[in-house]
Amino acid sequence: MYHMEKQLAKGMTYTEYGTLINNLLALGKTTSGDQSADYLNYTKLNLQRMRRLEKTIELTPELKSSIHLITGTYTWFVLTEGWCGDAAQNLPVLEKIEKESQGHIVLKLLLRDQNLELMNNYLTHGNRSIPKLICIDNQTSQEIFTWGPRPAQLQNLVMELKSKSVSSEEKSLLVQKWYNADKTASLQNELATLILNFLSA
Repeated sequence: MYHMEKQLAKGMTYTEYGTLINNLLALGKTTSGDQSADYLNYTKLNLQRMRRLEKTIELTPELKSSIHLITGTYTWFVLTEGWCGDAAQNLPVLEKIEKESQGHIVLKLLLRDQNLELMNNYLTHGNRSIPKLICIDNQTSQEIFTWGPRPAQLQNLVMELKSKSVSSEEKSLLVQKWYNADKTASLQNELATLILNFLSA
């Protein structure tokens, strides 16, 4: 298992992450080395999506119940970037979970491109796909579970679209349509299951 201790100091809170993205956009920049117009536009859209989701997300009773069973303390490290559309759709849910846990879960966000050594331990089909969540038990420093880069049903759809060589533009539209219809339900169900599984292990 990759040792996470050196990542602790670099981890941002969700609020700090949002502030960083906002401040960089004010300078015409984003979080990545790629400062193209496309990446800047993605980042602007993502910030809007995050703000909207922050206001509309409600955690399911099932997820809340699983969170309330947690007795230890855990750090949820998430590798992310401001331009990543999947991160914008999922991070607001993780922030709600952190608040609901009342100190049992601490969310720490790390920029992927500044933490490639860590990212390379959590590749998806050989790719540095984000967001990637890594749950660490604070008492034992052991990795408990990982999640990401997107809900399983959507991941299957994305892999299918790639196999059919669908254009990036069409793929982005279909992914966004899926997120709009799902309304974070799949992510919440998957995380509730992951929490219950490690608590009963």
